[in-house]
Parts: sequence; C-alpha cells; structure tokens
Amino acid sequence: MANFNFNKVILGGRLTDTPELKTTGTGVPFVNFSIAVNRPYSKNSDAQQQNVDFINIVAWRQRAEFVTRYFKKGSSICIVGSIQTRTWTDQQGNKRYATDVVADEVSFVDSKGDGAQGGAAASASFTPDNYQAPAFSSDNAPKFEDVSDDDDLPF
Repeated sequence: MANFNFNKVILGGRLTDTPELKTTGTGVPFVNFSIAVNRPYSKNSDAQQQNVDFINIVAWRQRAEFVTRYFKKGSSICIVGSIQTRTWTDQQGNKRYATDVVADEVSFVDSKGDGAQGGAAASASFTPDNYQAPAFSSDNAPKFEDVSDDDDLPF
C-alpha cells in the first residue's frame, strides 16, 4: 500500500469573538480565534437537533492581518486549512494537548451588504498566492473564426 498522508479541512461558521492581531517575539503577526459550527444530529429517527462545535483557528502573517481587518464577532467565515496538534507541560506538570486549524485560505461568506463587513470587500477571498487573471477587453480578446464544415477537423 502506498504511503498516503493528507491533512485538509474546510470549515464554515461564525466568529465567536472579534479577532485581535498579535505578534510573536520576532514580529510575525498572528491571530487566534474560534468559530462556531452547527452540527445536526438526531437522538431518534424523527427529530433532528443542532449541536454547536467551537473550533480554534490560527492565522499567520497576511492572513492574520486580513482576518483582523475585515471580520468581527458574528461574521460568517470560510476557512480552508490543516489540523495541527500541540502538546506541552503546564506549570503543575500536567501534559496538555491542543488541536487547532491553521488557516491556509480565508474567505467571506456573507454577500455584499450582509453581515459585518459589507461593501466591496464582502466578495473577496484571500490567499497569499491569489492570482487575478487580467480581464479581456475587445482589444486583447482571443480571435475566433467560424468553422463552416466539421469535415476538415483532424479529429
């Protein structure tokens, strides 16, 4: 069997608090925040109920700045990232564990005018490697010619 490793998570929810930008000792910006995600379940086959999971997210550098600038408590957000686990020993000598989602991509969910952000920024998505292809105008649009007969095509 081939070695298969995959760590990718996609989450959509609402921020539980307004995120605050922090920096590491070396000046790298980051933000820790959590989102509330509804999870439907049913105790019996008839009634479906909602449970809420609170998921910890960490965003670094430009993503952290983006989150703190455009999102606040209650904002809908979409996160694409990976799960990271940490262990440490607290001051009492107890071993502690934490699981976070490290954000690779952050996107708005609310439409323009909805939610906290509103305005033109509401339709944006942020990834550091975002590439915006140039829009075609009539000057640089590709030129197509009509093909009258399919018999000349090589396939």
